[in-house]
Amino acid sequence: MIVKPYSDKAFFAIGVSYEKADAETRGKFTFFPESVPDFVREAKEIGIDNFFIVSTCNRSEFYGFSENPETMMELYCKHSKGTMEEMKEVVSIKKNDEAIHHLFQVAAGLKSQILGDFEIISQIKIWFKRFKKQGSSGAFLERLINTAIQISKKIKTETTLSNGAASVSFAAVHYIMATEPAVSEKNILLYGIGKIGRNTCTNLIKHTQNDHITLINRSREKAELMTEKYDVLVKDHTELIDQLKSTDILIVATGAESPTITEEMIPYDKEMTIIDLSVPENVMHTLGSRENIQLINVDGLSKMVDDTIGSRKDAIPAAQEIIETCKTEFDEWLKTREYVPVIQSFKERLEFLQAFETKNLKKKNPQINGKETLIAEKLVQNLTNQFASYLLENRENAGETIAMMEEIFRLKQINE
Repeated sequence: MIVKPYSDKAFFAIGVSYEKADAETRGKFTFFPESVPDFVREAKEIGIDNFFIVSTCNRSEFYGFSENPETMMELYCKHSKGTMEEMKEVVSIKKNDEAIHHLFQVAAGLKSQILGDFEIISQIKIWFKRFKKQGSSGAFLERLINTAIQISKKIKTETTLSNGAASVSFAAVHYIMATEPAVSEKNILLYGIGKIGRNTCTNLIKHTQNDHITLINRSREKAELMTEKYDVLVKDHTELIDQLKSTDILIVATGAESPTITEEMIPYDKEMTIIDLSVPENVMHTLGSRENIQLINVDGLSKMVDDTIGSRKDAIPAAQEIIETCKTEFDEWLKTREYVPVIQSFKERLEFLQAFETKNLKKKNPQINGKETLIAEKLVQNLTNQFASYLLENRENAGETIAMMEEIFRLKQINE
């Protein structure tokens, strides 16, 4: 059950994820930050409320209130490279209570391609902040996201769901360790220093014992920050082609809309292992057809952490219990929101009566000052609080109580 802030709309979660779509298809529905302002403006124009999008390498999901899911899907497709027909083939649509529960499971890491991967919660916070800045959120969404963050924190500290090294960034290093002999002697180039790139760099330093890792990023300053923490070499973006000639292992985490590594950039006879951590894929997939190149993407990496995932599965019941507890608290808060309109109308009626009576009293007694007015305002607030408390403590009689107050104070007439 869900109490809806908008009586004519439902809360939907429209998503394309690894569960139904491969990396290439997910890439078509990747949403980029620069599209947020126009997207928010258009969404508001067609009546979508309290909404945001989260888009990662494993999932792109659109949460919000709408009259129907098709409206949300059409708008999303307009701002992606995927078509409506393609989306219908792989889309997951969840409504109201199911949509809320889904978001909580995503935030908990239960829906991650690598079970317990908590990188998703930081992405949810980042994406929500982008949309909030453009004015797309309200009290409902604020509370929903805060609850999701609370769930993530509690599961991370109170369960073993995130124990062990299992994430996309670690999986990349695990793959290298398992397939590359003498990895400490290899020339490793990490291209792209976003969040996943930084995590991958940390894991490379920690596990490979390699002291000649090279970083390249479009913004050299961002890459230079890694040298403050680790002994790595930074090269300019203009040197990428030259660096590729001597690279043994290439890790790409550029997160661009189109390939950043193409066939002509790598000599045909060059032997190389390439790991593409980007969605959409940023390495031209035809490179994988070369006999001397080993190319793997995020979907391939996710299959390499089965041992760690096995131990994490034992923590699922505890994580689900935390979700249910927080979900119950969220539902209780939603129920209180049901009474907000009538409580607000009640308060406004009292304020009107207070202002009217104060004005009449001042005509009869000009000596009345701000002290009396302050007392009257405090009385209005106290009466409003008592009304609200009564409704919450006597929900079974709330309907009758509201009807009586509406009749006594003519609240419906005021709203009209």
